[in-house]
Amino acid sequence: MNGEPLVLIAETWQRELAKGFRDPGELLVYLGLADDVRDQTHQAAAAFPLRVPRYFADLMRHGDPADPLLRQILPVAEELVSVPGYVADPVGDLGVSIGGGLLQKYAGRALLVTTGACAVHCRYCFRRHYPYGTDAAIRHRWKAPLEVLSGRPDIVEVILSGGDPLSLSDENLRALINGLEGLPHLRRLRIHSRLPIVLPARMTRDLIEMLSRSRLVVSLVVHVNHPREVTLRLGEALAPLRREGIVMLNQSVLLAGVNDDPQVLAKLSERLFDVGVLPYYLHQLDPVAGAAHFQVDDDRARALYESLRARLPGYLVPRLVADRPGSAAKVPL
Repeated sequence: MNGEPLVLIAETWQRELAKGFRDPGELLVYLGLADDVRDQTHQAAAAFPLRVPRYFADLMRHGDPADPLLRQILPVAEELVSVPGYVADPVGDLGVSIGGGLLQKYAGRALLVTTGACAVHCRYCFRRHYPYGTDAAIRHRWKAPLEVLSGRPDIVEVILSGGDPLSLSDENLRALINGLEGLPHLRRLRIHSRLPIVLPARMTRDLIEMLSRSRLVVSLVVHVNHPREVTLRLGEALAPLRREGIVMLNQSVLLAGVNDDPQVLAKLSERLFDVGVLPYYLHQLDPVAGAAHFQVDDDRARALYESLRARLPGYLVPRLVADRPGSAAKVPL
């Protein structure tokens, strides 16, 4: 947990977010990287902009262009190469809309695309081409999705996704959660977020109280890909949720040059458990256009998984899965 940023002045998470890097050249200068690396970034950033908080940038190794944290967020020329099979909607989101920003792939639960905003733009994001301008539920001020859900008593769990739902203000989240709590057939609320990882300050007292006092059974699914992302500050940010008994799970994506190593994956599981987060899924890369350079083939993925099983107790081994359009659930590999 070395290399964490030193915070001398308390700031709101919104101010920290606003001070993040959006220009690849500025980030690379900050990290002491050479001009030849900088030249690769501009066209890719024009297609899918860079965004990363300074907190997360300060976890990256200075002067290392192959740093696994940097690799996840730096625009590169490979993103502009068209690769057969890599498409704009790799998991079939657009075909499962039920209105109001809601998607339903699986029985009993629906996913709410709350917003297109994120604190960090991960280069492998399966929704990097998603039409947030027309389909994010925040545009409806929650009225439309709540109306859809009120007529669907078969849906007992709502998953908040995006974008990143925790990029919304506490006030916006409170209005949404209050609306969901008013639907008697809903029992569970799941929140998928990378924001606690890249900006731990987001875990405000108000947010924690909101989640811990909900009548719904709340779980938080975070997204950590590398053990260096599990810092002391992250542990401190998640500790109140842990004390409140809120279940916390992790979903990782298997990424070439980031975590395609059994030692890295084992250390990731152990560090997650240290901060109260249970490894849940290790996803094969969704074949989204612009991310083919992160692909690890299925045979190697299975070999990594078997090595992980040999190193860890079963409760620390995430399930190796793929998200295939039209399947009734995630597909085990």
